[in-house]
Formats: sequence, C-alpha cells, structure tokens
Amino acid sequence: MLATGAAVTTAGLAQVDREKIYQWINELSSPETRENALLELSKKRESVTDLAPMLWHSCGTIAALLQEIVNIYPSINPPTLTAHQSNRVCNALALLQCVASHVETRSAFLAAHIPLFLYPFLHTVSKTRPFEYLRLTSLGVIGALVKTDEQEVINFLLTTEIIPLCLRIMESGSELSKTVATFILQKILLDDTGLAYICQTYERFSHVAMILGKMVLQLSKEPSARLLKHVVRCYLRLSDNSRAREALRQCLPDQLKDTTFAQVLKDDSTTKRWLAQLVKNLQEGQVTDPRGIPLPPQ
Repeated sequence: MLATGAAVTTAGLAQVDREKIYQWINELSSPETRENALLELSKKRESVTDLAPMLWHSCGTIAALLQEIVNIYPSINPPTLTAHQSNRVCNALALLQCVASHVETRSAFLAAHIPLFLYPFLHTVSKTRPFEYLRLTSLGVIGALVKTDEQEVINFLLTTEIIPLCLRIMESGSELSKTVATFILQKILLDDTGLAYICQTYERFSHVAMILGKMVLQLSKEPSARLLKHVVRCYLRLSDNSRAREALRQCLPDQLKDTTFAQVLKDDSTTKRWLAQLVKNLQEGQVTDPRGIPLPPQ
C-alpha cells in the first residue's frame, strides 16, 4: 500500500511539474514575465525530454526567443554587453539548443534558418566574460546540431559562413570556445560532403591548414589534451583526401612528427593512434619527381 501511495505522490509531483512547464512557456510570450520563465525553463531542459516540441509548437514561443536574440544586437557594436544581458540571452540560446538537439524539431529549426540569428554573436571579438559566454553558448547550439551526425545539418551549414567563423574562434578564442569550434569543424570534415567542400579549392584547404598549424604551435606552449585531440582528428580526416594529403606532406607541423606532445598524450591511446595513422597516411604512396622533391598538389 505504501509503495502505491509513493507512486501516486510521484505521479502527482510530475503533473505539478508539467503544469509549471506549461505556465513558464506561456509566460515567455509576455515581456514582463519572460526573464524568469527563460531562467526556469533553461534549468529544466535536461529533465523534460519533450520540452523541444513543446517550445516549437506553442504559439509565439520561438518568436519570443528570437526577440531575445535580436534585442542584444545593438549591444554588440560597440561592445557594451553586460553580464546580466549575456546571462539572459544565453538562457534563450539554451532553449534553442534544446530545439536544435531534438529529432522532432531539428529539421524545422534548420528550415527556418534559425542558426543564422546566432552568427552575429560568433562575429564578436571582445574578450570580456559576457562576450565569451555569449560566443560559447552560441557555439553550443551549432555543436548540438553537428553532434547528431545528420546529413541535412552539414548540407545546411555548408551554405553558411560557419567554417570561417569557427576558424577565427579557433585562432583567437578562449580554450573552451576553441575546443567547441574545432569540434564543429571536425564534424563537418568527418562528413564526406564537408571534406570535399573544404578540399575543393586550395584557398579553403590552406586557410584550414594554416589555422590548425597555428593551434599546434600554441598547444606546444600551452598544452590542452582535449583541444589537441580535436586538432589531430581534423588533420587525420584531411589526410583522407588525396590532394590534401599531398599538401600536408609539406605543411604538417614538426611538433606532430616529433615527441613534443608525448607527455600530453601519454594516457590518451585514441589520440596517439590517430597521430600514428596520420603520419603513416602521409608516408604512404608519396609521389616524387626525379629529383626526389614531392610534387605540389594539382
């Protein structure tokens, strides 16, 4: 009897929680109640599995979230974003990430081109904490999209400026932002369409290779095993393309060929294996001219 009572109580609590969720979603439509509703819903996004469809299909909710994003644009240039503004818009971004992650809402999210509303945030360069948090949370939305390994996500992103945006953050962002931006590039490269796109022109490939090379140099001075893992995976994937492989024979940083990162990777068997495979890929089938000089990419 006690167990049945406990079950009823749990069901009752769940129902109360659902009622609160419905209430907060309704409160997003009103500017007076929106800020608290954003905060409460962002806390619940992990525990309420169907929150994304509820947000997407409720009247005016996505428009309210986009309004929160657009309201911040004037604070980007000149960069006057406050911590309070940043926290508030990041709660809205967290709810959009929830929608981006969910199988039922992802396609509609892309069809509406909602990620493009985040790109102005990725263009920012201010190093203050509110801007770092804004960039990192915006990258999190794109990261949630690519994590799904869906072809439609890559196809959409390749029609946008996400690659140069990620490359800029990889060069000059905080370590955490660099890690997420490099993860996004890695996921694009792991898709055959993405790899072909980046290796289609020498300009695209050389921009990616140049930034990765700068990161290796920086990592040799300030090691980060997590960031290095993504960088090595990007290089390994590039080596799957024959033209990129030829170019990498010329421009792969020496630090990836010698023992520079031996200490950093001593407990990371996966990255060590990737690095060994990369070096092997570049050594195999090397084409040289009669003087023994590797030929440039065609």
